[in-house]
Amino acid sequence: MRWFNKLLVTLALLTVIGFSLGGVLVAFAYPQLPSLDVLTDYRPKVPLRVYTSDGALIGEFGEERRQVVKINQVPDIMKQAILAAEDDRFYQHSGVDVFGFARAAAANLVSGGKKQGASTITMQVARNFFLSSEKTVTRKLYEVLLALKIEKNLTKDQILELYINQIYLGQRSYGFASAAQIYYGKSLDQLTPAEAAMLAGLPKAPSAYNPVVNPKRAKIRQQYVLRRMHDLNYLSDAQYEAALSEPLNVKRHANEFAVHADYVAEMARQMTNELFPQDIYTRGLTVITTLKKADQEAGYKAMRNAVLAYDKRHGFRGAEGFVDLSKLKNEDDDVDDLLSNYPDSDLLKPAVILSLDPQKIRLAVRGGDPMILTGDQIKVAQSMMGEKAPANKRLRPGAVVRVIKDDKGVWQISQLPEVQAGFVSMSPKDGAVYALVGGFDYTLNKYNHITQAWRQPGSSFKPFIYSAALEKGFTPASIVEDSPITIGSAETGSTAWTPKNYDGKYEGPMRLRTALAKSKNMVSIRILQASGVKYAQEYVARFGFDPEKHPPYLTMALGAGSVTPWQMARAYTVFANGGYLVNPYIVQEIRDEKGTVLAQAQPVIAGDTAPRVIEARNAFVMDSMLRDVTIYGTAAKASAQLKRTDLAGKTGTTNEHVDAWFCGYQLTVAGCAWMGFDQPRNLGNGETGGQAALPIWIGAMETALQGVPQGTQSAPEDVVAVDVASTRRGGTAKEYFFKSNVPSNIEPEPADSGSKPVD
Repeated sequence: MRWFNKLLVTLALLTVIGFSLGGVLVAFAYPQLPSLDVLTDYRPKVPLRVYTSDGALIGEFGEERRQVVKINQVPDIMKQAILAAEDDRFYQHSGVDVFGFARAAAANLVSGGKKQGASTITMQVARNFFLSSEKTVTRKLYEVLLALKIEKNLTKDQILELYINQIYLGQRSYGFASAAQIYYGKSLDQLTPAEAAMLAGLPKAPSAYNPVVNPKRAKIRQQYVLRRMHDLNYLSDAQYEAALSEPLNVKRHANEFAVHADYVAEMARQMTNELFPQDIYTRGLTVITTLKKADQEAGYKAMRNAVLAYDKRHGFRGAEGFVDLSKLKNEDDDVDDLLSNYPDSDLLKPAVILSLDPQKIRLAVRGGDPMILTGDQIKVAQSMMGEKAPANKRLRPGAVVRVIKDDKGVWQISQLPEVQAGFVSMSPKDGAVYALVGGFDYTLNKYNHITQAWRQPGSSFKPFIYSAALEKGFTPASIVEDSPITIGSAETGSTAWTPKNYDGKYEGPMRLRTALAKSKNMVSIRILQASGVKYAQEYVARFGFDPEKHPPYLTMALGAGSVTPWQMARAYTVFANGGYLVNPYIVQEIRDEKGTVLAQAQPVIAGDTAPRVIEARNAFVMDSMLRDVTIYGTAAKASAQLKRTDLAGKTGTTNEHVDAWFCGYQLTVAGCAWMGFDQPRNLGNGETGGQAALPIWIGAMETALQGVPQGTQSAPEDVVAVDVASTRRGGTAKEYFFKSNVPSNIEPEPADSGSKPVD
């Protein structure tokens, strides 16, 4: 190897001589080198960022996705990975590494072509801030001179900090902090050595080594960086081996963040743009929302699970599309290209079928090796595997399907659902929104079903009719007939109407409390008829509804008007907080790049600045009735599954099963869940509010109410508690009445009829 050492020395000398001559040739240009103000007063383009109230990033908006960090915020493992990949002598050289040049020249000479570069980190900073990417001798000489000038005016840590924040790393990410979030959903201090090495390998060629687009090339580059880290003693043998075996688990979508809150991020962006339209995507504004990270994730997961469960109940629809397998030269490399038009939908991954027979399907998932699914894994899809299946949906080689891992980590055939759903929860005290999920997948459908979708609320609207009836003299013990009725055209606004109970069953005279728990349509119609539809139309406006969207006809008793889930959640807070109307809000404050607060929410507070819209006694009595709905009524699953007796709410199913709802609350949080199709159509027999929507609410509230003690409202002074004989519960039960309207003769609470309440 003596000849090789001589070669290195010779090349080093030639390099020094070359740069010396070059320096003489361009020395006259040194005074004309650009000012370093752009470095010493570093003001990068920083995107608009949106966070939850507890500090989780949910969105970024800007051409350059960048998160500026100080050098002392960068963990050693990230610095070491960068130095190992790009410039291990960074802290020894003066901006130009002569030995690095010589080593690269020797390697390139031996390999017969240009394989290695010799730009130092300082030279890369010079190039990124001041020069073009053209490959000319003149530009290279200017790069060297600029590197020397930078080294003369900045410390090594300042230079490395600039590099770490400015370098482009693919997926519109600039800087390593942004890349850590985009590729892994993590902050820099959470990265493993393997993850740090993957990111450190990107500057060489962000497109070629992008782990989302080219996972195998990214893995090869990562292994090189890890090997360099090991050689430089940054990693022990054990750490090196562990890092090599760690899977390359990167996120597939550049828009994914640690919290699934795309709809909220977009709402925050629009609001910020209205208030501060100038340079909002480059000046580093920060938006703090009212969301709670845990509540948002729980709502998102519950909604997705409920939609997928619904979709599974209604059968497999066949191939999502088809690709040309003849383009597949190599299964390992080319599947990703074939599936480029089929984005992931969180855990639902696109896969192309390579071969199949009645017992098994061999397919490949983007970024993964081919796999074989059999038995229960493909059971759902077998109806589309035979000759009787429609040709445009039949599974065959080249068909694109979705796969998802079950609770045991086993892949199953699945599909993108057609149905939509949404969930929103908020504080009854001031309207702060804790969770908002506007649809199944924002990347596939940006329509926000919580704030934009006007739907019929069905029976979930009945509590407002009952509340109006209480003000007209009805009590929870009032007896109303549950029997068929025919309504003339004058009272419906159209033709004569013969409504029915959901299950077609009638139980005769019953108390209002029981009728609400069992969602009896006939009773709701009769109490609206007795209260007066005009009065009720004006009354529901107290809860924030638009009267014109609830025509004054008896059909209003069954929720034939139009509402949004946002309105419904807000309306239920009135019962939860004792009668006050709060204003839902989702942006807590907006700050500039220096942390100065530019705008701040000023919410009205229940019991203080919020207007009282119904009397406390009305809210209290309605609360007691709505709690019965969740204990023995149409939403009994809520209390049973959450093991609480302080829940209140109402299911809702519209005519022809078009919309399914559950809206309810506990004293500390109110929420509303909805499911339906964008183009309204029948959800299917049995798809009631209790079947389709209630599971979303339960799943979300399981997290929202974790650790929250049980609590109920205190009875106002003008409410009287009466012990009423209860054949259903045994013994007596507390019944509440307005002090001014206590019935003289209260019939015993009836026994359970044995029929299961449905709605």
